[in-house]
Amino acid sequence: MALRKFKPTTPGQRNKIISAFDDITTSKPEKSLVVGKNKSGGRNNRGKMTMRYIGGGHKRSYRIIDFKRDKDGVPATVKTIEYDPNRSARIALLFYADGEKRYIIAPNGLKVGSTILSGEKASPDVGNTLFLRDIPLGTVVHNIELKPGQGAKMARSAGTYAQLTSREGKYASLKLPSGEIRMVLTTCKATIGTTSNPDHMHEMSGKAGRSRWLGRRPRTRPVVMNPVDHPMGGGEGRASGGHPRSRKGLPAKGYKTRNRKKASSRLIVERRKK
Repeated sequence: MALRKFKPTTPGQRNKIISAFDDITTSKPEKSLVVGKNKSGGRNNRGKMTMRYIGGGHKRSYRIIDFKRDKDGVPATVKTIEYDPNRSARIALLFYADGEKRYIIAPNGLKVGSTILSGEKASPDVGNTLFLRDIPLGTVVHNIELKPGQGAKMARSAGTYAQLTSREGKYASLKLPSGEIRMVLTTCKATIGTTSNPDHMHEMSGKAGRSRWLGRRPRTRPVVMNPVDHPMGGGEGRASGGHPRSRKGLPAKGYKTRNRKKASSRLIVERRKK
């Protein structure tokens, strides 16, 4: 997976860095796994704007992704590696031995024609999904469940992964991309390897229009607002805005907002690094 840098023939090309898409093998998705997707434009059911800076964007179809990987013991062949407009990672189309087709988040290094498996009998190879109790310590994993059978919730975006560091009793310890160490039940599943498209973090849009294609409208800085609109607004001339805080008045940049009574706090061994 490589990046494309452009010659500055126009202002929009000057700082543009995008994916080369050399890992994509087809441009048409599997029709049986695609459903329509509506845009809200940030409006609720009464047409009132409840989320700012959302609107426009290219029309998208949603690809149904198998986050549960519950077809245990049935081998599947990778048919295609595809682009998904709804996520940063690539997706892979699987053809199972019993004839079923499913999309999964493609791990980095997965090739067309590879055979992958899920369940207790699977080996710890890239793309295979196993229970955390069966994965060797030190293995890098992604697509991690938080509750058994719930489906993957953690380490799903491009280039992310977690490392299985230890097991004690019914819990396994995982070091997450943020640096946080968290305990997860060993009966939860995870997929071996890192998520595809690791160069996504180095991409640069190059122009405002590319953000509009993604459905992002221009964002107004709080310091240029009026006092009625934001705590950092108002003042004479180019006022700095005072202490950084949110629109609702909560301090930003270091202020902890996590609920101390949250049930999952007991599962966090070490908090993420600042």
